[in-house]
Amino acid sequence: MKDKEFEVMEVSGGSPVKMWTKGVPVESEARQQLANTAKMPFIYKHIAVMPDVHLGKGSTIGSVIPTLGAIIPAAVGVDIGCGMMAAKTTLNARDLPDNLGPLRSAIEKAIPHGLTPKFRGRDRGSWENPPSAVDVAWGQLKDEFDVICEKTPKLKNTNNYRHLGTLGSGNHFVEVCLDEEGSVWFMLHSGSRGVGNAIGSHFIELAQKDMRTHIANLPDKDLAYLEEGTQHYDDYVEAVGWAQKFARMNREVMMQNLIASVRTVITKPFQTHVEAVNCHHNYVQKERHFGKDVLVTRKGAVSAREGELGIIPGSMGAKSFIVRGKGNPESFNSCSHGAGRTMSRNEAKRRFSLEDQVKATEGVECRKDEGVIDEIPMAYKDIEAVMKAQEELVEVVHTLKQVVCVKG
Repeated sequence: MKDKEFEVMEVSGGSPVKMWTKGVPVESEARQQLANTAKMPFIYKHIAVMPDVHLGKGSTIGSVIPTLGAIIPAAVGVDIGCGMMAAKTTLNARDLPDNLGPLRSAIEKAIPHGLTPKFRGRDRGSWENPPSAVDVAWGQLKDEFDVICEKTPKLKNTNNYRHLGTLGSGNHFVEVCLDEEGSVWFMLHSGSRGVGNAIGSHFIELAQKDMRTHIANLPDKDLAYLEEGTQHYDDYVEAVGWAQKFARMNREVMMQNLIASVRTVITKPFQTHVEAVNCHHNYVQKERHFGKDVLVTRKGAVSAREGELGIIPGSMGAKSFIVRGKGNPESFNSCSHGAGRTMSRNEAKRRFSLEDQVKATEGVECRKDEGVIDEIPMAYKDIEAVMKAQEELVEVVHTLKQVVCVKG
């Protein structure tokens, strides 16, 4: 008889938590956070947990939270619409230059990345003079954004237009990868940038204010929610939907600039988007499950409907996967969004040295300095074990290995 594909964590006074975590570690703090969320009265059926699960701010990363009649802004988080885009090209490994340094430099020049501390001058992660691709994309977003700003004027003073087509920092990246046949892929990871952060923060605060008389009764103040039928709920659904659109376009504009930058180094003509995927992994949307229309919040999880393509990246220096969903109803048609951290950024900096970072990223043209030690592969779970734990959720279509990596 086949082993059960998931573990069930029963929660006293709450919904069950179904966990696809066989063979991967799950910290006790993440289990507690999941149990807290499962106690909310509007959870539909159960919470589904992916193998990259780990403690998050507001809600557990690697969780799929279906709700009826309410939404938890902190579960969606502040990097609204964060996700991945990948495009296969007609280039092959032998078309890449022997020295990949100029290729990385060209990409770094073409895509604003990183973060300037507040009050230290112009944000180097934004455009000084946005290119025409940004103007075209912003034209499709501006009218809806103006309507949202009428209701929430402070969103106007965020870095919105100048952040469109930019990378950000932390675990966001741009990569040139090779698949199992030596075909070249371009892959990137980013979300809704400063404006998404402002939208998320505003509505998390609003939900907590709306619930101030009840907040002491919540298992965690970050589980403050907005109820369907209220003005704040409607405003959030509108704003979060726009931020998700921004995030998708942000990745598309970056991909255009990435391709253009590669063409300045590799003069051989090539086509892109032979195969292409653009998917969110931090978002909320209405879906139908078990015969009912529900809101599904994926906090570090990817939609994996039957036949749907998704991206599961490994860490800097590890493999990544293009996958096809199997449409597993128990997981609410979901899979993991990556390998998942096993330790905090500070712990990674404390535990590993620059020498460890250089060794772990051998063969990859990337930054090798103390500023990226927190992204060292050893700070993440074993991607092979993560993939094994979700064999019932997805099948692997392509296995990618990066040769160039640009970090924010």
